Amino acid sequence: MTSLRARIAILLIVAICSVVGLATLAASRALQRPAPEATMEPLARHLHLLADVAVADPVAAQAAGLRIEDTPATGTGNDRLTRSLSGISKQMGHDMPIYVTNTGDGLPLTVSLGLGDTGWLIAEIPNLTPPRSAWLIFFIWMSMIVLGSVVVALHAARRLTIPLELLESAAERIGTDGILSEVPETGTVEVRATARALNRLSQQLGTAVESRMRLVAAAGHDLRTPMTRMRLRAEFIEDDEERGKWLSDIEELDQIADSAIRLVREEVSRDGADVLRLDVMVEEIAEELGEFGHPVRCGDLAPLSVRAGPLALRRALRNVMINAATHGGGADITLSKDKGQAVVTIRDTGPGIPEAVIGQVFEPFFRVDLGRRKTLPGAGLGLAIACEIVERYGGTLTLRNAEPHGLIQQLVLPIASADEGEG
Repeated sequence: MTSLRARIAILLIVAICSVVGLATLAASRALQRPAPEATMEPLARHLHLLADVAVADPVAAQAAGLRIEDTPATGTGNDRLTRSLSGISKQMGHDMPIYVTNTGDGLPLTVSLGLGDTGWLIAEIPNLTPPRSAWLIFFIWMSMIVLGSVVVALHAARRLTIPLELLESAAERIGTDGILSEVPETGTVEVRATARALNRLSQQLGTAVESRMRLVAAAGHDLRTPMTRMRLRAEFIEDDEERGKWLSDIEELDQIADSAIRLVREEVSRDGADVLRLDVMVEEIAEELGEFGHPVRCGDLAPLSVRAGPLALRRALRNVMINAATHGGGADITLSKDKGQAVVTIRDTGPGIPEAVIGQVFEPFFRVDLGRRKTLPGAGLGLAIACEIVERYGGTLTLRNAEPHGLIQQLVLPIASADEGEG
């Protein structure tokens, strides 16, 4: 019951039931039948008046409609009313025996008043006691109220949370580029307003992302010309050691510019996806890196296929393998299947990453140890590019430290269905 819809529904149900319950209680108090004791004295006076008539002239009394019998009326005795009516009768100075009997639920009560030798005067009085089924009727009444309240509350809660569901649906459809897909502007006024606001937000996000991409790409491109001039000037430095430092710094700047341009291209790229044999691609990349001197070794590679862009996926796999080989002293690669997912696991035996900064490894230009920039190549964009590519095709890229040392990189992608074929 933690969802907003459930809370709104419960609040409405409690509110409706409380209001109707209080109204029912007030109505029952205002419209309830008078207590039997409140009618006993006039009833007793009326009965004794009839008794006097019956004793004075029984024949005339019967002719007038009075019922005189030799024995009291049969039925279930009502002891409470009998005691009440007898007490009031004695207070009025009459000592005649009185019995109140009930002949059936909901039927009038019967009063038997002793007339001595004349017999018994039998008269009917209204049954002012509540019916035996009163609680059952009240339970049915409240059940209908609760049932109606539940239906009304659920419908109202659903209508109230439609804009929130629209927001949730739009958030789930956010693309890997961070852009919202267009939301249909239909429904109630509130829903249309929410959809319109989301679409405006999507357009603004798209404009901002495109502006950022153009800025980064332009900056990377514009850096090429001054860096070329700097490289030419550095060649004329006579001191070999000084010239080497200049050329090394210029080479690092060149790598940063190239990596920035590649990151932008990956974020805006929308290459078509094909069904690829992931095990074949992993093995090919491992052999290729091995030829360049990278210590990359393949273990068990399950024959699995995924749907992705060939060039983009190859670049992502190469980046994570090079990361393990360069920073971890070597890469051991396996490919397995787990719950419909293809899992590429890359293990190394390096120092790992401090837990305090492991969450920042996918940030552009992030380096664990800035002091190692001179000894290890790269601009700190390899994992950022790999993560961008993997998420674009519905996968995830995660890193965690191994025990007692080393790093484990896991690249997870959905396995292509059998009817998609193989690329």
